[in-house]
Order: sequence, then C-alpha cells, then structure tokens
Amino acid sequence: MSKKTPELEHSQKNCWDVYSGTAEKKAVEACAQGYIDFISRCKTERETVEHLLTRAKAAGFREELGPKVKAYARAQRGKTLLLARRGRKPLSEGFRLIGAHADTPRIDLKQHPLYEDSGLGLMKTHYYGGIRKYQWLARELALHGVVVKKDGAVVQVTVGEDPADPVLTITDLLPHLAQKQVEQKVADAFDAEKLNAVVGHEPSGRGEEKKARDKDRVKGRVLELLHARYGIAEADLFSAELQLVPAGRARSVGLDASMVGGYGHDDRSCVFAAFEALLAEKTPEHTQLALFWDKEEIGSEGATGAQSRFFEYALEELVEVWEPKARLSRVFERGMAISADVNAAVDPDHLDVFEKLNAAYMGLGPCFNKFTGHRGKVGANDAHPEFVAFLRRILDQAGVPWQMAELGKVDLGGGGTVAKFLAKYGMDVIDMGPAVLSMHSPFEVLGKADLYATVQACRAFYKS
Repeated sequence: MSKKTPELEHSQKNCWDVYSGTAEKKAVEACAQGYIDFISRCKTERETVEHLLTRAKAAGFREELGPKVKAYARAQRGKTLLLARRGRKPLSEGFRLIGAHADTPRIDLKQHPLYEDSGLGLMKTHYYGGIRKYQWLARELALHGVVVKKDGAVVQVTVGEDPADPVLTITDLLPHLAQKQVEQKVADAFDAEKLNAVVGHEPSGRGEEKKARDKDRVKGRVLELLHARYGIAEADLFSAELQLVPAGRARSVGLDASMVGGYGHDDRSCVFAAFEALLAEKTPEHTQLALFWDKEEIGSEGATGAQSRFFEYALEELVEVWEPKARLSRVFERGMAISADVNAAVDPDHLDVFEKLNAAYMGLGPCFNKFTGHRGKVGANDAHPEFVAFLRRILDQAGVPWQMAELGKVDLGGGGTVAKFLAKYGMDVIDMGPAVLSMHSPFEVLGKADLYATVQACRAFYKS
C-alpha cells in the first residue's frame, strides 16, 4: 500500500468554511450576541472586572483561597483580575495562562474639568492611549466612571447609555471656517486641549432676576445636576476617574450581519474569549489561569498594569496553598501563556501599510504574532519555535482555523503587548488574537466567525 503524500504547501482555512453547518452557524451567532451584550455593558476596566467577577462567583469561583478551593478569584483595586482553576497535575508541572487587557483608548476628564465659556458648560479632557483625535469629534459620548468622596464612599457614574439619558459631545469645526485647518498636517490640526466636552447650556436660577453679566451660571447649573443625581460637589472631582466613551450598544455590521461593530474590541474581545473558554473547560489537566490587566494602552504601568507584581504575588499565594513544597521559580518556568491581543486586519483601502504575505486577515481565525516590537523587533517578545509548533498541533487537532502574521510593514508597523512582561519569568508566551478593522477607533469592526474561532482556540489551549 502506498503512503499518502504529505501536503507540502500550506493552505489557509476560512472560518466561514470551517463553521458552515447549521449548528455551527448558530453557535457563531450565539457567541456574537453574548459578546455584543458584554462590550455594550463593559466600557471601562472597572466595569469589565466587576462584570467578570460577578459571573465567576456565580460559576463557583471563590475569593477566599484554601486547600480545598478549586476555583479562585482575586481582584486588584477593581481594575485587574486573576481567575484560577486548579488542575489535576500539580502547579510545579506548569500552568496554562491567558492574559488580556481590559483597558481601551478613551478620553478622560481632567481633575479640574468643569468650566464655562461663551454660554456653554464644558469639561476639560486628557486622552488616554493611542487615539486619532478627529475620530472623537461630533459624535455621541457617554460618561462612565467613579467619584470617591472624602468619606470614602464610591459613587458610580454613568450618563448617556440609557435611551432616556442625554449624551455628551465634543464639537468639530464647520467646513466653512476650516480652510486653515484642512491645510495643516493631521497631527497639527487637532489640538488635544480643544477636546472639550459640551455638558450644558441652561443657566442656573432661570426665571430669577439676574444680571446679564453674572458669570458661571451654566457651570452652576451643571453642578446642581451632578449633586442632585450623584450627591457630589466640584471638589469631589479631584478624586474621580471619569471617562468619555462612545455611547450606545455594539451592533452587527454588514448586510449579512457577519461582523460586530463597537467600542473596545481591543482588547475586550480577547477578555471575552479567554473568560468564556475558562468557564467552558472545567476539568483541566494543568491549572488554568486567566489574567485581565489595566493600563496596557499606556505601557502597562502602575499597580494594576502588567509591569506590576500583582501576578507574581497571586501565583505565590496559589503555590503556598495548593503545592507548598514547590518552588515559585520552577512553576513560572514551566508555565505556558498566551498574551491575548488583537491584530490589525488588512484594510483594502490602505494596502500600502501592510505586507500582504505576513498580514492578518478577517475570516482566517485568531492570529499568532511570533514577535511584536518595532523597527527591528525592538521591545518584543519573540516566541520560541517549539512553543509555536505545540500550538499549531493542538489547534489543528481541535479543528480551529488560525493564521500567522505581524503588525504592518517592517519600517511602518509595530506595537507592544503584555507578552514581554510575562516572558521575563521564563515561561513560554506568544501573542494571539483576532484581526480587527479600525483598531483604536470609537467603532472597531470584528468578524463574528473570528471571535468564535478565538474562543475555540482558547479552549483548546486550556485543555491541552
């Protein structure tokens, strides 16, 4: 009997061909609808962590760690979360970690935000992460966040999501008066200090005897409304974290409804995929870890970013309780991790910035980035080929479509993720996530089949 000739040329699988059956199509759509609800309600890192922690507790995760606890949850300052499910094998034989970031580019309010000018109440802002400033002008914005009062009381703020709510906006210059602006470079034409949110117009004391020259009546009216709704005064804004984000729900995109459009696919699509996979794979061989960080979009800094020692401290606690005789360094070195983050999908209107042979495409499943960094892999984690081969094998065995790519042309593209902060512990780690159009914009676009395939890839990794 003659041996079968091996297939020498690589052939890429399209997700829609892989998931073409009726039951699979229903599963893809059900996954997408669950995700639409998730990113519609979770628009800040605090909201994301609170939502995940609530669902994790309902699924049996406990915040008190003990020898008999099989599923453990630990949150850090409401912005970072570790979920751990104990495996049949000891921690010293390694773990399976998927890490993603829950923060997203946005516009924050300054600590002295509120003022009045030209009959309008306005709020000063400072943008967070890599935004294209013009994309945030003349659109509906919602205000999300927390205000912490002097007595420690935490006030949750959400304005602009309920259909009965008003929304906020940042104005744009009309084309009739923008001749000078349109001749400028984009970097010069949009000044960050002019990204001021319009929050009011009606003056306080309306109907009373007031002199026309009385100042700050509109600002006063805004403060009255904030106090009536939230019980806060202007000084309370010093101890607040308030964010402007796109208002409204995520939506299906395309005449075929094959995509999801919304705010925060980078990187809450990967948060969603990792979390859903963790809940689905309940009987692991190796301990499963899901880690959701803050601050990735500004360098993973601070007490809740990937450069903090939160993960190290949390894993140390797990080792002390679940395997007291194990060495923490050995546990780290035998771990395997996926830095779950999105890639830029090839945009047919901007082909000049992509190297098509090594670019990510919508519809081809989650994308592995062997390395990130920029200009010669500077600042990159570079995954070992043995680990790449391992992942190829488990995904192919699970029938999950996937692709390999990098972010843009060598001298044009690049970027950073949390992968290098995990790699310093000696574990195997690689970046993986779906390809997204309009990344970092207020309305990113993600393929529904790619999202489903990413969930399946995370499941295959967790049970490997």
